[in-house]
Amino acid sequence: MTGQLTGELTGQVGIVTGGGRGIGRAVALALAAQGMAVAALARTGGEVRTTVEACEAYGPPALGLVADVTDPDALGRLLPQVEQRLGPVDLLVNCAGVGDPQEAPLWDVDVERTWSVIETNLGGPLRYCATLLPDMVRRRRGRIVNINSLDGARPAPRATGYAVSKAALSRLTDCLHAALAGTGVSVFDLSPGLVRTAMTAGLGRWADVPAAGWVPAERTGDLVVLLAAGRLDALAGRFLHATDDPAVLLARAEQIVKADARVLRLVPYGEDDPLFAD
Repeated sequence: MTGQLTGELTGQVGIVTGGGRGIGRAVALALAAQGMAVAALARTGGEVRTTVEACEAYGPPALGLVADVTDPDALGRLLPQVEQRLGPVDLLVNCAGVGDPQEAPLWDVDVERTWSVIETNLGGPLRYCATLLPDMVRRRRGRIVNINSLDGARPAPRATGYAVSKAALSRLTDCLHAALAGTGVSVFDLSPGLVRTAMTAGLGRWADVPAAGWVPAERTGDLVVLLAAGRLDALAGRFLHATDDPAVLLARAEQIVKADARVLRLVPYGEDDPLFAD
């Protein structure tokens, strides 16, 4: 889909956290290319400005926001500016995230630094969802995309903070999906796969990954465009991956929902598991 300009998001407004570089920047550009007015938020003003300039080159207005998602008051201060300059927000992409700075088991790391990873990766999306959802629900339209990771669905013994934060993010998506039933607002988990970014480049566990093992950030941008356009609403509340074939997922959407697949769940050990008894 990259490079196919349709303008189908013209008139929509989106906020992309972590929009200064890497995956967030790729998402912001993909949305702007399809006509969406984008507010890119990141901690570094220079990086945000370059993203905004690149977005504006596609035609729609764009806005740069300098803030840290762990600041509990930041979005409340900045949202009036977004709504005045661009309009009410139709899409939130929670992309800002950090990895564990120390690759070691929990007992060998600074637990406060581990907690800071959880504050960013979970606390940021939680606050931003809580701030933007009231207006989305009132307007009966809106979509939220939480950038997640398969590390949240499996043990990561040397990245405890990251894995815990992403597992909790899946549960946040799950809770919101249930709460938003019938409101016209949808929420999704989206894993970008292994993307070469400043974060992954600094982690030793990915040092030996061959070039073919990396996923282009643009794949995430393409899928976010489809989500923003409402084409994958049948899979709301589910975990999507940037390497998924959207056509295949849609063809199996009924099966996926019926099986309660692509969500974070406990699995019974058998039909007689008392934990799952009616």
